[in-house]
Amino acid sequence: VFNAATAELLSHHQVELKQEFPKEGWVEQDPKEILNSVYECVERTCEKMRELNIDIANIRAIGVTNQRETTVVWDKTTGEPLYNAIVWLDLRTQSTVERLLKRIPGGNKTFSKFKTGLPLSTYFSAVKLRWLLDNVEEIKKAVEDGRAMFGTIDSWLIWSLTGGTNGGIHCTDVTNASRTMLFNIHSLEWDPDLCKFFEIPMEILPNVRSSSEIYGVMVCFPIFESGALTGVPISGCLGDQHAALVGQMCFQDGQAKNTYGTGCFLLCNTGQKSVFSEHGLITTIAYKMGKDKPAFYALEGSVAIAGAVVRWLRDNLGIAKSSLEVEKLAAEVGTSYGCYFVPAFSGLYAPYWEPSARGIICGLTQFTNKNHIAFAALEAVCFQTREILDAMNKDCGIPLSQLQVDGGMTNNKILMQLQSDILCIPVVKPSMAETTALGAAMAAGAAEGVEVWSLNPGDLTAVTCERFEPQINPEESEYRYARWKKAVMKSMGWEASAGSNGKAK
Repeated sequence: VFNAATAELLSHHQVELKQEFPKEGWVEQDPKEILNSVYECVERTCEKMRELNIDIANIRAIGVTNQRETTVVWDKTTGEPLYNAIVWLDLRTQSTVERLLKRIPGGNKTFSKFKTGLPLSTYFSAVKLRWLLDNVEEIKKAVEDGRAMFGTIDSWLIWSLTGGTNGGIHCTDVTNASRTMLFNIHSLEWDPDLCKFFEIPMEILPNVRSSSEIYGVMVCFPIFESGALTGVPISGCLGDQHAALVGQMCFQDGQAKNTYGTGCFLLCNTGQKSVFSEHGLITTIAYKMGKDKPAFYALEGSVAIAGAVVRWLRDNLGIAKSSLEVEKLAAEVGTSYGCYFVPAFSGLYAPYWEPSARGIICGLTQFTNKNHIAFAALEAVCFQTREILDAMNKDCGIPLSQLQVDGGMTNNKILMQLQSDILCIPVVKPSMAETTALGAAMAAGAAEGVEVWSLNPGDLTAVTCERFEPQINPEESEYRYARWKKAVMKSMGWEASAGSNGKAK
């Protein structure tokens, strides 16, 4: 919860969600658990507000933000999900992608780039939805019976929070729609030709709205008696990376931010024109702040594995009990001692788009220990960001003079210093790390009919920041980066057909 006048964070609550990995390369979440976590966070945050003597009647609007591309299909008559949500970095659709590529003349992955801004990849929602329609009988049947609804997580939440089976609003915003591969980013409408290509019935798709308008109002929660925010309008909706761009106040052409979450996402505002990348980046809608406002575009570099590599060191290798411990291990040695880690657990995203890649750790010697591996893991996040920044500089022609950063991993000071050293430019971090939530709140508060938040640059509160300046010489940085590139080449081509094993039972 934020103060609309000062953008100050007043209160918050968070719940970690379980990820399920039913097979290698598969990543799922329970849509009901996601919804219940939202209920719980709302209730707990409102309790904290009361403890601070802040009247929750002052909450004027609600914004929704979500991990994009994650795909869910539910039954509109029962309100029940028909299968787990398939998470954005899931790889099971590799065989679906290969099958679709055979139908494109010359097997051109970028066949829809000028309509959607996206390459054909396991990453985007259309192929996940195609997989569900091909493999889950219940979903096939629900579509035939006219009971199925498709959405990314924002749509599932808004529909449920505005009443669900009892008049829930089935909508999404342009930023989330622009990540499905079914949406024309110029006409701002679902594209009939693409729906036909993926064989997706258009009637299951949500209505596409702007990122800042009243979609509906919150209804009482079924699982809590109180329903603290009943009647409050839901009036902001942005995919998480777009929300962070807004929360970082990147409203000017050429401003960029990098968010360090499960993955890593660098977005650069390109204004009201869509720029198409020659260097492996994707074109996306940045935001559209109102029904009658223009759409703004961004170039984006997406890295699948960032924070997830720390989670992997913790949960899979057990070399640390927490993220903080990984930072301590790395700090103790201050070098990877020539060890390089390419965490291509879900293939490589930008700028390679290489699903056959797999994770590798190389340059190991008898001297290497868990501290060096922890350091190499953090360094990997920084090298991946450097690759994307290089691609952006080539596409935009204007090198960034500093990088604005946010997300949970930015609390790791070693990582931020490393990032500055590897990029050879300052890294600037706002003292309040919750910029994704802030962006969603700004969109909600600025909506017509709410209007408690001004987006005029002059009215925006200057954010206090921490700066990290490069501390190593550029030659050292270049040498390490060149070795990393060599490691990336070795990670490619491991899998002939990734994740094509098996159907859902």
